[in-house]
Amino acid sequence: MKMLLTGSRVSITIKKESQAMRKVAIYGKGGIGKSTTTQNTVAALVEMGKKVMVVGCDPKADSTRLLLGGLAQKTVLDTLRMEGEDVELEDVRRPGYGDTLCVESGGPEPGVGCAGRGIITSINLLEQLGAYTDDQNLDYVFYDVLGDVVCGGFAMPMREGKAQEIYIVCSGEMMAMYAANNICKGIVKFAESGDVRLGGLICNSRKVDKENELVEELARALGTQMVHFIPRDNDVQRAEIQRKTVIEWNPQCPQADEYRALAKAIDENQMFIVPTPLEIEELEKLLLDFGMLV
Repeated sequence: MKMLLTGSRVSITIKKESQAMRKVAIYGKGGIGKSTTTQNTVAALVEMGKKVMVVGCDPKADSTRLLLGGLAQKTVLDTLRMEGEDVELEDVRRPGYGDTLCVESGGPEPGVGCAGRGIITSINLLEQLGAYTDDQNLDYVFYDVLGDVVCGGFAMPMREGKAQEIYIVCSGEMMAMYAANNICKGIVKFAESGDVRLGGLICNSRKVDKENELVEELARALGTQMVHFIPRDNDVQRAEIQRKTVIEWNPQCPQADEYRALAKAIDENQMFIVPTPLEIEELEKLLLDFGMLV
């Protein structure tokens, strides 16, 4: 165990022991690029020979679109509504790019019911159907979670060991950093009763001034690391239009190498901590120090 001192703060770094299956959840501000980052990272992990299941935790059910070639997937909730509770694992899980396994939780119709219930229902059903058992030979399970909501069903991946590694996608924009800090507060809460830990920040660049340095400083203040800086590149949009990950669309392009580097960093990561969230005044001071608030 290693103690990290950040001013008057103390973070605990825990070396992650190897295990048969790593459970990863990706959080971040709405629209920051979580689903795109997740799917491209998963494609890179598959290229490394890893077997991965992706569980989409967004009612829009678009967390596996690029891995499935844009094919619409029947969600867990839709399947249960149409077929009742007598379902098989193959009814709610489809094979995607590189033999990834893709699940979409889904949600209620807009304005009806609680979307978070879909995540709870989906994860419980997957467990009942044996999706996480050793015979599945999974190296990773990735949860792609809606926005920066860390309450109710949307916090399900953090609870009861459903996900043990949290990565937060952010940028150098004020609200993206605010959301990252807010998610860290949720991690602290659930870390008190479980083994969920923060693996680091992933900067999905918006070309903000001094963005790399700014996110590095936020990571330091939180007691964590910036796992990787993903530069902004139109090849990401070009690949999405073709309904593919960058690695499938053009494996030789520089952006594909960025996702490979991110996948490698996650695969080799040994730094998992209980973060030290900032007060809003501290976050604003950080931005002021970088000349971001005038």
